[in-house]
Amino acid sequence: MYDLGGDLTVRRMSLTASLDASTVSAAPGAETAVPLQVRNSGRTVEEYRFEVVGACAAWAAVEPAVLSLYPGDSGTVSLMLRPPRDATVPAGETPFGVRVVPTGEQGETVVPEGRVTVLPFTETTAELVPRGSHGALAGRHQLAVDNRGNTPVTVRLGAQPGTERARVVFAAPELHVAPGKAEFAKLRVRPVQRMWRGTPVTHPFQVFAATQVPEGQDPVEPVLVDGSYEQEPLLPRWLPRALITAAVLVLALVGLWYALLRPAVKSAAREAVTPEAVRSAAAADKSTAPEQGGSGGSGAGGGDSAGSGSGGGGESKPTPSPSPSAAAGAGAATPTSAQVRVQDSLGGGTNTGTALTVPAGKTFQLTDIVVQNPQGDAGTLVVSAGRETRVLSLGLENFRDSDYHFVTPIVVPAGGKVTMTIDCRKVGRPVGAQAPARCAESMFLGGTMRNADGG
Repeated sequence: MYDLGGDLTVRRMSLTASLDASTVSAAPGAETAVPLQVRNSGRTVEEYRFEVVGACAAWAAVEPAVLSLYPGDSGTVSLMLRPPRDATVPAGETPFGVRVVPTGEQGETVVPEGRVTVLPFTETTAELVPRGSHGALAGRHQLAVDNRGNTPVTVRLGAQPGTERARVVFAAPELHVAPGKAEFAKLRVRPVQRMWRGTPVTHPFQVFAATQVPEGQDPVEPVLVDGSYEQEPLLPRWLPRALITAAVLVLALVGLWYALLRPAVKSAAREAVTPEAVRSAAAADKSTAPEQGGSGGSGAGGGDSAGSGSGGGGESKPTPSPSPSAAAGAGAATPTSAQVRVQDSLGGGTNTGTALTVPAGKTFQLTDIVVQNPQGDAGTLVVSAGRETRVLSLGLENFRDSDYHFVTPIVVPAGGKVTMTIDCRKVGRPVGAQAPARCAESMFLGGTMRNADGG
């Protein structure tokens, strides 16, 4: 396993050491022995120790490790080279040396040198990831090729379909793999004919990785790997059931629209004209109020109600509306409207104004509210109906004009009041006008006044 084409002799005053071969070839996984001659030229008995230096020191040793010689005697030890059969030791030539150290006179150390050539070897493995695939149009795999040898290799890729109903196509025909590395090759398995519906069909196939070795080396058998591709139908089994379910859902939604949503939309459309109807009724009440002789005082819509502010400095100015007492006395449901304007000073607390007070024996059904913030004030506005019912709670900075219409009326019992409370945080400034001293908001409401017994 090694070449004896020459020797290397190193001499000192009392020590001579030489290798029988200066150039050696070592096969990975095998053992190679190189004799080393040592001669004691001194006058005393000497013991020698041996150390291998160089890149091959990890897989080389001298046997025996210690040699004792009498003066004038010679001895032989063996340099054992054992390169492992893996990719950690690359193929090629590597220099080395053997340090011979006398125990008594360490200054007489000698180092015979040589060169070892590690022979190349080839070993490849392959794995298909995943082993099995499925799909309607194609199956996707990767072939992982691992180079376990000590020299770069070129691997040719190919496939052998198990049936004529599928084709295997590699993305690249070859792979170049470095020692100790792995490379991946993508491949697809395509069916020859498409399948629209039915039972899935399995297509077996086999791929191979053939390593190309240099001339003079023994050929390497290709690595074969089996795989499979399951062709699925283009139309899944659940599609008919899904279509039937979707059709039933659409019919149910159409029925729900005609049964519930459409009447509600029509009702909302009718309610949208309520403000105009309330304003018309209010105008009619104003025109008939003098003839009815009613003063509209405390019995009706809060035309005389004043602001009961707790903040000081604020005031409320409700706008009177006609009393519905005449029509109510006749036992009819009377359209009723009222308006109130409330002012509040900055930092003085809240101020409340009453828009409407329900007279005894009556109930008021509140359906429409219109609030206005013409100055652009900032603060809070609260509309309350009855004793403790808060209808609206608004931030003044969020609106200038806002209206609300209730499909289900808010019932205010006899003696109940509809009020508006203002808490001013910042006085606004109308465009093109001087800044006012106080916040000022107004509210218009509309609804129906009825007898408490339902008349």
